[in-house]
Amino acid sequence: MNLKYEMKHIFRFAFRLLLVTFLLISYSAKADDGFSSYTLGSGDQIRIQVYGEDDLTIEVRLSDAGTLSFPFLGEFKVLGLTVGGLQQYVSDGLMGDYLIDPKVSVTIVEYRQFFINGEVEKPGGFAFRPGLTVRKAISLAGGFTERASKSNVFIISDSDPTRTPRNVSLNASLTPGDIITVEQSFF
Repeated sequence: MNLKYEMKHIFRFAFRLLLVTFLLISYSAKADDGFSSYTLGSGDQIRIQVYGEDDLTIEVRLSDAGTLSFPFLGEFKVLGLTVGGLQQYVSDGLMGDYLIDPKVSVTIVEYRQFFINGEVEKPGGFAFRPGLTVRKAISLAGGFTERASKSNVFIISDSDPTRTPRNVSLNASLTPGDIITVEQSFF
């Protein structure tokens, strides 16, 4: 009886341990995906820092060409790279000939702007902040005009190579470089 009781508790403990391990691995994979999915684009301001090497710390805004010049590595293209990809590229480039084990950190200091036009009070470009929705963006632009259609709001995503406008809700998330158009109401 005692052996059965102990085996039952061992089985439950092992099952819970396995479940917790699985959840931690799943969470870690999702966190990594969220981190690395953002691609760098024209207008992003980034900071590259190599720990212990003050001369190898730069802060730069990416131009339309999407290139940057870095000590020992020269000029290279970063447009379309993820933050993690750029970090790895710089680390790999410095390893060996220049540094034994470089610790490189890449951060986004300022995201590229998003743009809003159409039936809003103050159309134009605005600083992007993570967590921005269409509703918040319209608020930044002074709100809807009297003639605005709240159901005909379109986004052209900066990551869409076809630049096709898609109709979205006011709670849709934005990404840097997106263009929002608020159409006019017919009534």
